[in-house]
Amino acid sequence: MRVLLIGANGYLGRFVADRLLADPAVQLTALGRGDDADVRFDLASGSPGALTRFLDAVHPGVVINCAGATRGGARELTRHNTVAVATVCEALRRSGCGARLVQIGCGAEYGPSQPGSSTAEDAVPRPGGPYGVSKLAATELVLGSGLDAVVLRVFSPAGPGTPAGSPLGRLAEALRRAMQSGDGELKLGGLGVQRDFIDVRDVARAVHAASLSAAQGVINIGSGRAVRLRDAAAVLARVAGYGGALHELDGPPGPLRTSIGHPRNEPDHAAPVAYPYPDGCGSWQQADVRTARDRLGWRPRINLEESLADIWMEAACRI
Repeated sequence: MRVLLIGANGYLGRFVADRLLADPAVQLTALGRGDDADVRFDLASGSPGALTRFLDAVHPGVVINCAGATRGGARELTRHNTVAVATVCEALRRSGCGARLVQIGCGAEYGPSQPGSSTAEDAVPRPGGPYGVSKLAATELVLGSGLDAVVLRVFSPAGPGTPAGSPLGRLAEALRRAMQSGDGELKLGGLGVQRDFIDVRDVARAVHAASLSAAQGVINIGSGRAVRLRDAAAVLARVAGYGGALHELDGPPGPLRTSIGHPRNEPDHAAPVAYPYPDGCGSWQQADVRTARDRLGWRPRINLEESLADIWMEAACRI
Protein backbone atom coordinates (compact mmCIF):
# COMPACT_ATOMS: atom_id res chain seq x y z
CA MET A 1 0.00 0.00 0.00
CA ARG A 2 1.41 3.37 -1.02
CA VAL A 3 0.72 6.09 1.55
CA LEU A 4 1.23 9.81 1.12
CA LEU A 5 1.81 11.44 4.52
CA ILE A 6 1.38 15.20 4.73
CA GLY A 7 2.98 16.87 7.74
CA ALA A 8 5.43 14.07 8.55
CA ASN A 9 7.73 16.45 10.46
CA GLY A 10 5.09 17.73 12.87
CA TYR A 11 4.45 16.53 16.41
CA LEU A 12 1.88 13.89 15.41
CA GLY A 13 3.28 13.30 11.94
CA ARG A 14 6.66 12.07 13.17
CA PHE A 15 5.06 9.26 15.16
CA VAL A 16 2.63 8.42 12.37
CA ALA A 17 5.60 8.13 10.01
CA ASP A 18 7.42 5.81 12.43
CA ARG A 19 4.34 3.64 12.76
CA LEU A 20 3.84 3.38 9.00
CA LEU A 21 7.52 2.67 8.33
CA ALA A 22 7.29 -0.27 10.72
CA ASP A 23 4.64 -1.84 8.46
CA PRO A 24 6.43 -3.74 5.65
CA ALA A 25 3.30 -3.49 3.51
CA VAL A 26 3.47 0.31 3.42
CA GLN A 27 5.41 2.37 0.88
CA LEU A 28 5.61 5.82 2.44
CA THR A 29 6.08 9.17 0.71
CA ALA A 30 6.34 12.29 2.85
CA LEU A 31 5.09 15.63 1.56
CA GLY A 32 5.80 18.84 3.44
CA ARG A 33 7.46 22.24 3.64
CA GLY A 34 10.76 21.04 5.15
CA ASP A 35 13.93 20.14 3.31
CA ASP A 36 13.79 16.55 4.58
CA ALA A 37 10.39 15.85 2.99
CA ASP A 38 10.41 13.54 -0.01
CA VAL A 39 8.49 16.23 -1.86
CA ARG A 40 8.37 19.89 -0.86
CA PHE A 41 4.91 21.39 -1.06
CA ASP A 42 3.16 24.07 1.00
CA LEU A 43 -0.53 23.24 1.29
CA ALA A 44 -1.39 26.72 2.50
CA SER A 45 -0.12 28.36 -0.69
CA GLY A 46 0.14 25.55 -3.26
CA SER A 47 -2.54 25.07 -5.88
CA PRO A 48 -4.88 22.05 -6.11
CA GLY A 49 -3.70 21.56 -9.69
CA ALA A 50 -0.07 21.12 -8.66
CA LEU A 51 -1.02 18.67 -5.95
CA THR A 52 -3.26 16.78 -8.38
CA ARG A 53 -0.36 16.27 -10.76
CA PHE A 54 1.72 14.88 -7.92
CA LEU A 55 -1.08 12.55 -6.81
CA ASP A 56 -1.46 11.24 -10.35
CA ALA A 57 2.28 10.59 -10.53
CA VAL A 58 2.61 8.85 -7.16
CA HIS A 59 -0.85 7.23 -7.17
CA PRO A 60 -1.21 6.64 -3.41
CA GLY A 61 -3.91 4.43 -2.01
CA VAL A 62 -4.15 6.49 1.19
CA VAL A 63 -3.46 10.16 1.92
CA ILE A 64 -2.94 11.06 5.60
CA ASN A 65 -3.03 14.74 6.50
CA CYS A 66 -1.25 15.54 9.79
CA ALA A 67 -0.35 19.08 8.74
CA GLY A 68 -1.73 22.18 10.38
CA ALA A 69 -1.11 24.99 12.84
CA THR A 70 -2.05 25.13 16.52
CA ARG A 71 -1.06 28.74 17.16
CA GLY A 72 -1.45 32.08 15.49
CA GLY A 73 -4.21 34.48 14.60
CA ALA A 74 -7.47 33.57 12.92
CA ARG A 75 -6.10 34.32 9.44
CA GLU A 76 -3.05 32.11 9.88
CA LEU A 77 -5.04 29.28 11.44
CA THR A 78 -7.60 29.43 8.64
CA ARG A 79 -4.87 29.34 6.00
CA HIS A 80 -3.04 26.34 7.46
CA ASN A 81 -5.98 24.37 8.86
CA THR A 82 -8.88 25.11 6.51
CA VAL A 83 -7.60 26.38 3.16
CA ALA A 84 -4.92 23.68 3.16
CA VAL A 85 -7.54 20.95 3.64
CA ALA A 86 -9.66 22.46 0.87
CA THR A 87 -6.61 22.10 -1.38
CA VAL A 88 -6.20 18.42 -0.43
CA CYS A 89 -9.88 17.64 -1.02
CA GLU A 90 -9.99 19.40 -4.37
CA ALA A 91 -6.80 17.72 -5.55
CA LEU A 92 -8.15 14.29 -4.57
CA ARG A 93 -11.40 14.96 -6.41
CA ARG A 94 -9.48 15.92 -9.57
CA SER A 95 -6.99 13.06 -9.33
CA GLY A 96 -7.53 9.63 -10.76
CA CYS A 97 -5.76 7.93 -7.86
CA GLY A 98 -8.96 7.29 -5.88
CA ALA A 99 -7.06 7.55 -2.59
CA ARG A 100 -8.67 7.30 0.81
CA LEU A 101 -8.20 10.40 3.01
CA VAL A 102 -7.40 10.22 6.72
CA GLN A 103 -7.71 13.74 8.15
CA ILE A 104 -6.43 14.59 11.64
CA GLY A 105 -8.98 16.70 13.46
CA CYS A 106 -9.03 17.67 17.13
CA GLY A 107 -11.18 17.61 20.24
CA ALA A 108 -11.20 21.43 20.23
CA GLU A 109 -13.78 21.23 17.46
CA TYR A 110 -16.37 20.31 20.09
CA GLY A 111 -15.66 23.24 22.41
CA PRO A 112 -16.67 23.24 26.09
CA SER A 113 -18.68 20.33 27.45
CA GLN A 114 -20.60 19.56 30.61
CA PRO A 115 -18.34 18.44 33.49
CA GLY A 116 -18.68 14.70 34.04
CA SER A 117 -19.89 14.01 30.51
CA SER A 118 -18.24 12.12 27.66
CA THR A 119 -18.38 13.75 24.24
CA ALA A 120 -19.50 11.44 21.44
CA GLU A 121 -19.19 12.05 17.72
CA ASP A 122 -22.83 13.11 17.39
CA ALA A 123 -22.37 16.05 19.78
CA VAL A 124 -23.05 19.44 18.21
CA PRO A 125 -19.66 21.18 17.80
CA ARG A 126 -19.35 24.59 19.44
CA PRO A 127 -15.65 25.47 19.27
CA GLY A 128 -14.54 28.10 21.75
CA GLY A 129 -11.75 29.72 19.78
CA PRO A 130 -10.30 30.31 16.29
CA TYR A 131 -8.21 27.12 16.40
CA GLY A 132 -11.26 24.91 16.96
CA VAL A 133 -13.24 26.86 14.38
CA SER A 134 -10.54 26.41 11.74
CA LYS A 135 -10.32 22.66 12.43
CA LEU A 136 -14.10 22.23 12.42
CA ALA A 137 -14.31 24.00 9.06
CA ALA A 138 -11.71 21.54 7.73
CA THR A 139 -13.74 18.60 9.03
CA GLU A 140 -16.87 19.90 7.32
CA LEU A 141 -14.95 20.25 4.05
CA VAL A 142 -13.79 16.63 4.30
CA LEU A 143 -17.23 15.29 5.22
CA GLY A 144 -18.85 17.20 2.36
CA SER A 145 -16.21 16.31 -0.22
CA GLY A 146 -17.75 13.03 -1.40
CA LEU A 147 -14.36 11.33 -0.88
CA ASP A 148 -13.64 8.06 0.88
CA ALA A 149 -12.58 9.85 4.05
CA VAL A 150 -12.41 9.64 7.83
CA VAL A 151 -11.65 12.39 10.34
CA LEU A 152 -9.94 11.40 13.59
CA ARG A 153 -10.74 13.93 16.30
CA VAL A 154 -7.68 13.67 18.54
CA PHE A 155 -8.19 15.04 22.04
CA SER A 156 -5.10 16.14 24.07
CA PRO A 157 -1.99 14.36 22.77
CA ALA A 158 0.87 13.77 25.22
CA GLY A 159 4.12 11.84 25.43
CA PRO A 160 7.56 12.21 23.84
CA GLY A 161 7.95 15.28 21.69
CA THR A 162 5.25 17.23 23.54
CA PRO A 163 5.73 20.89 22.54
CA ALA A 164 7.36 23.00 25.24
CA GLY A 165 4.61 25.60 24.90
CA SER A 166 1.79 23.16 25.71
CA PRO A 167 0.40 22.94 29.27
CA LEU A 168 2.21 19.67 29.98
CA GLY A 169 5.35 21.00 28.34
CA ARG A 170 5.23 24.07 30.59
CA LEU A 171 4.79 21.88 33.64
CA ALA A 172 7.89 19.88 32.74
CA GLU A 173 9.87 23.06 32.08
CA ALA A 174 8.80 24.57 35.43
CA LEU A 175 9.96 21.41 37.19
CA ARG A 176 13.24 21.42 35.30
CA ARG A 177 13.97 24.99 36.32
CA ALA A 178 13.06 24.32 39.95
CA MET A 179 15.32 21.27 40.13
CA GLN A 180 18.15 22.99 38.31
CA SER A 181 18.08 25.97 40.67
CA GLY A 182 17.49 23.85 43.78
CA ASP A 183 14.15 25.47 44.63
CA GLY A 184 12.39 23.68 47.46
CA GLU A 185 8.93 24.75 46.32
CA LEU A 186 7.18 25.27 43.02
CA LYS A 187 4.20 27.58 42.66
CA LEU A 188 1.67 26.54 40.06
CA GLY A 189 -1.60 28.18 39.17
CA GLY A 190 -4.79 27.41 37.29
CA LEU A 191 -4.51 23.62 37.38
CA GLY A 192 -8.20 22.85 37.82
CA VAL A 193 -8.83 22.23 34.12
CA GLN A 194 -9.49 18.59 33.16
CA ARG A 195 -8.52 17.10 29.81
CA ASP A 196 -8.53 13.74 28.08
CA PHE A 197 -4.83 13.05 27.47
CA ILE A 198 -3.90 10.43 24.88
CA ASP A 199 -0.36 9.27 24.14
CA VAL A 200 0.95 10.34 20.75
CA ARG A 201 2.02 6.76 19.98
CA ASP A 202 -1.54 5.58 20.54
CA VAL A 203 -2.66 8.31 18.15
CA ALA A 204 -0.23 6.94 15.55
CA ARG A 205 -1.72 3.46 16.00
CA ALA A 206 -5.20 4.88 15.45
CA VAL A 207 -4.10 6.65 12.24
CA HIS A 208 -2.57 3.41 10.97
CA ALA A 209 -5.76 1.50 11.79
CA ALA A 210 -7.91 4.15 10.09
CA SER A 211 -5.80 3.99 6.93
CA LEU A 212 -6.48 0.25 6.69
CA SER A 213 -10.18 0.42 7.57
CA ALA A 214 -13.27 1.33 5.58
CA ALA A 215 -14.61 3.59 8.35
CA GLN A 216 -15.90 6.99 7.31
CA GLY A 217 -17.15 10.07 9.13
CA VAL A 218 -15.79 11.30 12.46
CA ILE A 219 -14.09 9.10 15.07
CA ASN A 220 -12.87 10.32 18.47
CA ILE A 221 -9.37 9.37 19.58
CA GLY A 222 -8.76 9.79 23.30
CA SER A 223 -8.25 7.84 26.50
CA GLY A 224 -11.89 8.11 27.54
CA ARG A 225 -10.85 9.59 30.90
CA ALA A 226 -10.52 13.21 31.96
CA VAL A 227 -7.55 14.02 34.19
CA ARG A 228 -7.16 17.18 36.25
CA LEU A 229 -4.04 19.11 35.32
CA ARG A 230 -3.04 19.35 39.00
CA ASP A 231 -3.04 15.53 39.18
CA ALA A 232 -0.85 15.39 36.09
CA ALA A 233 1.49 17.87 37.80
CA ALA A 234 1.74 15.64 40.87
CA VAL A 235 2.55 12.59 38.73
CA LEU A 236 5.10 14.54 36.74
CA ALA A 237 6.79 15.69 39.98
CA ARG A 238 6.90 12.10 41.21
CA VAL A 239 8.43 10.66 38.06
CA ALA A 240 10.92 13.54 38.01
CA GLY A 241 11.96 12.77 41.58
CA TYR A 242 11.21 16.33 42.67
CA GLY A 243 11.37 16.39 46.46
CA GLY A 244 10.09 19.92 46.94
CA ALA A 245 6.58 21.14 47.67
CA LEU A 246 4.00 21.97 45.02
CA HIS A 247 1.89 25.00 45.94
CA GLU A 248 -1.18 25.66 43.84
CA LEU A 249 -2.14 29.29 43.49
CA ASP A 250 -5.67 30.48 42.86
CA GLY A 251 -6.06 31.82 39.36
CA PRO A 252 -7.25 35.35 38.63
CA PRO A 253 -10.98 36.01 38.21
CA GLY A 254 -12.46 35.85 34.76
CA PRO A 255 -11.95 33.29 31.97
CA LEU A 256 -10.16 30.07 32.83
CA ARG A 257 -6.39 30.53 32.62
CA THR A 258 -3.45 28.21 33.05
CA SER A 259 -0.36 29.66 34.73
CA ILE A 260 2.58 27.35 35.27
CA GLY A 261 5.63 28.48 37.20
CA HIS A 262 7.56 31.74 37.03
CA PRO A 263 9.57 32.97 34.07
CA ARG A 264 13.32 32.91 34.43
CA ASN A 265 14.74 35.68 36.65
CA GLU A 266 11.34 36.69 38.01
CA PRO A 267 11.39 37.17 41.81
CA ASP A 268 9.60 34.57 43.86
CA HIS A 269 7.10 37.04 45.29
CA ALA A 270 5.86 38.11 41.86
CA ALA A 271 2.54 36.92 40.50
CA PRO A 272 2.69 33.85 38.23
CA VAL A 273 2.56 34.33 34.52
CA ALA A 274 -0.90 33.44 33.22
CA TYR A 275 -1.51 31.74 29.89
CA PRO A 276 -4.94 30.98 28.47
CA TYR A 277 -5.51 27.26 28.03
CA PRO A 278 -5.01 26.94 24.28
CA ASP A 279 -7.95 24.85 23.10
CA GLY A 280 -10.98 26.94 24.10
CA CYS A 281 -12.69 23.94 25.70
CA GLY A 282 -13.37 25.35 29.16
CA SER A 283 -12.87 23.36 32.34
CA TRP A 284 -13.70 19.84 31.17
CA GLN A 285 -13.27 17.56 28.18
CA GLN A 286 -13.53 13.80 27.95
CA ALA A 287 -13.93 11.69 24.82
CA ASP A 288 -16.38 8.90 24.22
CA VAL A 289 -14.11 6.45 22.39
CA ARG A 290 -16.51 3.57 21.75
CA THR A 291 -16.64 4.30 18.01
CA ALA A 292 -12.87 3.90 17.70
CA ARG A 293 -13.12 0.57 19.49
CA ASP A 294 -16.01 -0.69 17.37
CA ARG A 295 -14.97 0.60 13.93
CA LEU A 296 -11.18 0.60 14.11
CA GLY A 297 -10.53 -2.15 16.65
CA TRP A 298 -8.45 0.44 18.52
CA ARG A 299 -7.95 1.00 22.23
CA PRO A 300 -5.40 3.18 24.03
CA ARG A 301 -2.48 1.18 25.45
CA ILE A 302 -0.14 3.72 27.05
CA ASN A 303 -1.15 5.19 30.39
CA LEU A 304 -0.64 8.82 31.33
CA GLU A 305 2.15 8.10 33.80
CA GLU A 306 4.26 6.59 31.01
CA SER A 307 3.48 9.56 28.76
CA LEU A 308 4.51 11.98 31.53
CA ALA A 309 7.69 10.01 32.23
CA ASP A 310 8.68 10.41 28.58
CA ILE A 311 7.91 14.13 28.69
CA TRP A 312 10.13 14.44 31.74
CA MET A 313 12.98 12.47 30.18
CA GLU A 314 13.18 15.02 27.38
CA ALA A 315 12.99 17.96 29.81
CA ALA A 316 15.64 16.38 32.06
CA CYS A 317 18.09 16.29 29.17
CA ARG A 318 18.14 20.09 29.32
CA ILE A 319 19.31 20.16 32.97
